[in-house]
Amino acid sequence: MPVKNRFAELLPEITGWRRDFHEHPELLFDVHRTAARVAELCRGFGCDEVVEGIGRTGVVAVIRGKTDTAGKVIGLRADMDALPIHEQTGLAYASKTPGKMHACGHDGHTAMLLGAAKYLAETRNFDGSVVCIFQPAEEGGGGGREMVQDGVLDRWKVQEVYGMHNMPGIPLGHFAIRPGAMMAAADQFEITVTGKGGHAAKPHDCIDTTVVSAHIIVALQTIASRGVDPLKQVVVSVCTLTTDSTAHNVIPQVVKMKGTVRTMDFGVQDYVERRVKEIAEGTALALGAKAEVAYQRGYPVTVNAAENTGFAAEVARAVSGQVDTDTPPLMGAEDFSFMLLERPGAYIFLGNGDTAMVHHPAYNFDDDAIPFGASWYAGMAEARMPAA
Repeated sequence: MPVKNRFAELLPEITGWRRDFHEHPELLFDVHRTAARVAELCRGFGCDEVVEGIGRTGVVAVIRGKTDTAGKVIGLRADMDALPIHEQTGLAYASKTPGKMHACGHDGHTAMLLGAAKYLAETRNFDGSVVCIFQPAEEGGGGGREMVQDGVLDRWKVQEVYGMHNMPGIPLGHFAIRPGAMMAAADQFEITVTGKGGHAAKPHDCIDTTVVSAHIIVALQTIASRGVDPLKQVVVSVCTLTTDSTAHNVIPQVVKMKGTVRTMDFGVQDYVERRVKEIAEGTALALGAKAEVAYQRGYPVTVNAAENTGFAAEVARAVSGQVDTDTPPLMGAEDFSFMLLERPGAYIFLGNGDTAMVHHPAYNFDDDAIPFGASWYAGMAEARMPAA
């Protein structure tokens, strides 16, 4: 099952779709043009069922095999949304919308899954059904959660689900995966510290919220350094600090801090949430101030099922001969995790070569990766549902 010859033939067409998406980036759930084009193409391929509006603006395309004696259903997922970044690639097909850019390669993911859908609709060399899931709002909107809540897995009786993301720094066409935690949970918090404002020359008449906030920031670092097993990954970062004053000689009444927590373990995630609140509130109280903590759970840990990781790696090895099955986990987050909480499956990285990193204004998806990714998507369907 090497790179399929059909995808070499389809490469100019798939590249055209990808570059069209790149020129017209859309954010979060506002992917109406992209979703409409995806649905139009899938209908043109002869997919058996194409449904729009799942998870608000997601698209589902179902392809049934030549036989369906096993009744098996495999889900393949790609994300469609872009980022609020001003593109600096200088490409002929660069974004036509200032301030919006496909800086994470979702245009490539969508195009590769479309290529796989076209191939699978032509060949149907599998026993079961393939559910192609085109998801909005991966970049912070939780589109994966929305599609799950809207029944994308239950309605089409998906039994296993697989996803893929390109990764700069991994050689072009190589794959990387690991069983277990692959990407981190991403939570966020806001801490509001209230003290007693006043003149900076008379700190004894005040309760200095900036000093209290500084103590909280330092104390929060003990969560990782002293509260969590050193062999378990955790990041606690305070990223912004604002006050209700802009004067150089005023001690502010209120300071607000915002930050993020990244964890790879559900138990650690619970512990960190509790300790952020305890440390902030206790430190403020000890210094005469008050701290209020608003803690919000974000994307869960992306956990690959061991058996399904093996299936995904086997197909990747057949496609390119190059797969790292023990790639280090990343502290970035991915909302494919919501689907993996509901069904066994796996998430794999596809090399994008020596390019700018994702979320960078100079990033661009390498179209030469398309045959590898499309072959892997199609290969997962054929390998997991071999024709009777």
